[in-house]
Amino acid sequence: MSGPAGGGNLVLIVGSGLANASSVTFGGTPASILFQDPIGLLIIVTAPAHAAGTVPVVVTNAGGTSAPAMYTYLAPVGPVVLSLLPTSGPTTGGTPFTIVGSNLAGASVTFNGVAATGVVVDPTGTIVTGVTPAGTAGNVPVVVTTPAGSATVAGGFTYVAPPPPVAVSLVPVTGPTTGGTPFVLVGSNLAGASVTFNGVAATGVVVDPSGTIVTGVTPAGTAGNVPVVVTTPAGSATVAGGFTYVAAPPVAVSLLPTSGSSAGGTLFTITGSNLAGASVTFNGVAATGVVVDPSGTIVTGVTPAGTVGNVPVVVTTPGGSTTVAGGFNYV
Repeated sequence: MSGPAGGGNLVLIVGSGLANASSVTFGGTPASILFQDPIGLLIIVTAPAHAAGTVPVVVTNAGGTSAPAMYTYLAPVGPVVLSLLPTSGPTTGGTPFTIVGSNLAGASVTFNGVAATGVVVDPTGTIVTGVTPAGTAGNVPVVVTTPAGSATVAGGFTYVAPPPPVAVSLVPVTGPTTGGTPFVLVGSNLAGASVTFNGVAATGVVVDPSGTIVTGVTPAGTAGNVPVVVTTPAGSATVAGGFTYVAAPPVAVSLLPTSGSSAGGTLFTITGSNLAGASVTFNGVAATGVVVDPSGTIVTGVTPAGTVGNVPVVVTTPGGSTTVAGGFNYV
């Protein structure tokens, strides 16, 4: 008779005079009696665990102790690995794998020393499935470990770095300095991308499932051309041509008052939009004390001296110039 050193297997003992056995021992270790034949010919027990080797099995009942029968405990057999599929996957991990072999019961699997997740061994102990952990690019050892030992998978597993992003086009290529311009960036390998305009993150960035289209909204920026950079876990790419911020042209809605002394010194207020950084001229002569409110919608100042009559009033910002309808009347 023989069985695994871990015990737990059923053993049939055949003899005579075995009725009403009080104990069955394997090398002195009691076994669990599951069944006894009333006429004393059969006993079924669960073998206890024991170190590998041959030990006596002894049955004891009211009539005494039986002559020993010999039972051999077998050392556990280490795992054998025949194949691993697939043999490569991304450095981000998450690749489902299958290992085929034998003696794989109770197996765990590591990739370069890092435990795989979701490891399941089929009831026959011949197939192990799981999911690779993240790893660095290159070939790494894969080790299967069971209570009986370890085995290294021939050929290991090769982690492949994802390709870096490629940016092909950006539409539109211009927009206001205030930001808020929806954009579409087309390329490849864009999964997980973020986008910056002159180092400032775009908002509302979404990548399509194919990893070829990124949409988002530009942040605010200063007038001029700025670099646009797409970054993924695999690296960064700069969009050719960048993005040009254009200051929005000023809009003047009203001027109050619309007339004043030709000696100048009249306090005025211009209302409109996009007035940040504005200067104001009356017939080409600069107003003094010009102040723009933080919202860029109100400009105040003082008129210069001028000649009697109606003169043009021009508001100028980095975004351009606009003439106030109706001008200003010097009296």
